[in-house]
Amino acid sequence: MAQAAHVTDVAIIGAGPVGLFAVFECGMLKMKCHVIDALETTGGQCAALYPEKPIYDIPGYPAIDAAGLIQKLEQQAAPFAPVYHLGQQVDKLSQNGDRWHLETSTGTRIDAKAVVIAAGVGAFGPNRPPLERLAEFEGKSVFYLVKRREDMRGKRVVIAGGGDSALDWTLALAGIAERIYVIHRRPKFRGAPESVARMEELAKQGQIELVVPYQLHSLEGSNGQLSAVNVATLDGQMRRIEADVLLPFFGLAMNLGPIAHWGLNLDHNHVTVSPHNLASSAPGIFAIGDIATYPGKLKLILCGFSEAAMTAHAIYPLVHPGEALHFEYSTTKGVPGTA
Repeated sequence: MAQAAHVTDVAIIGAGPVGLFAVFECGMLKMKCHVIDALETTGGQCAALYPEKPIYDIPGYPAIDAAGLIQKLEQQAAPFAPVYHLGQQVDKLSQNGDRWHLETSTGTRIDAKAVVIAAGVGAFGPNRPPLERLAEFEGKSVFYLVKRREDMRGKRVVIAGGGDSALDWTLALAGIAERIYVIHRRPKFRGAPESVARMEELAKQGQIELVVPYQLHSLEGSNGQLSAVNVATLDGQMRRIEADVLLPFFGLAMNLGPIAHWGLNLDHNHVTVSPHNLASSAPGIFAIGDIATYPGKLKLILCGFSEAAMTAHAIYPLVHPGEALHFEYSTTKGVPGTA
């Protein structure tokens, strides 16, 4: 016998930072939310990939680690009593009149007036470098994420890549690792200019070494433990770097999973939405955060927060038809359960 469906105002797919903030924004407009995520915990990529990684572009926080940010967002959403369905993904999505029916991989059924897709990059996994013997070292001395900076203390660490992740972890591990080598195929890095400047200053001070223009070539070691990483230039010049750990940061392979089959307009594995209200091509379905695309889109958490607010206001007339929205600022309206 099929279990009864949960009935709610808004179903949010994705419990990352943007999905959590959408709970708050919907709650401020008196809309209840159920949140579904394939991970066993809230936090999305922040929790799964870099819980101790510092984030520098959250307003009001000069720096906050990813796990700390998720904790604050959960506290912010808590007064609105969201219901979390974790460790399951939405497999089926169908429309019945003006409502949407969702069914998850564990059989959970949810009936909602609106659906917000805040699934980040969808199902994700690392882009692996094409190295022989790579699998032998994965999870032992080759890692695609760092959950605890202390695990790198006193180790010789090779970081490969030229984007924000490589730069951020170079900065975060400086002073913790015994030695850091940054491998990149060209002198120009793709990360934030401020991060590039800080990394170059560390190199000038001798705290790290920039190994450019080189690419990963081969690995040495036994029983899953690296002893060295060999790198090469495009013209074949080789260099051997003694190392304990390799951190390759070449981005994530994105897979939309079931979302790809929901009949939404897509653009390169992103959901195409209207920039003024984040509405998708299906009425009542919205997308926010990294999974959403529109002209001028910036993939920043703070932009995702803004999209969450815009979406909540766009959803309000679907949940409360015919009711005028007398918008008030949180400073005058307050939050349930606070003085």
